[in-house]
Amino acid sequence: MYITVEEHAEIAAAAKRAGLSCSAYAKRVCLGLPTPSLEKQQYRLELLKINADLGRLGGLFKLCLSEKETPFQAVHHQVRHVLREIEARQREMSALISKI
Repeated sequence: MYITVEEHAEIAAAAKRAGLSCSAYAKRVCLGLPTPSLEKQQYRLELLKINADLGRLGGLFKLCLSEKETPFQAVHHQVRHVLREIEARQREMSALISKI
């Protein structure tokens, strides 16, 4: 097929985003096959990391609450800090999900 220089550049950019060669990308598109998205894969990895962070923060929070020897007022500041961290990670996760 004949394409312009601009069209070739657009196809090359899309192929690069998909992590494919131009011919492999064009073949997939022409055959109606799905093209992978490296950006989406990166977002998924970031979501997994954020999820792990949330799990660790939740574990720390539970540990803090289970300490019977320490009065709650003494750890109140730490508990508030953990809650803010959890909320920050949840916002990050929501932002990444909306990008996917």
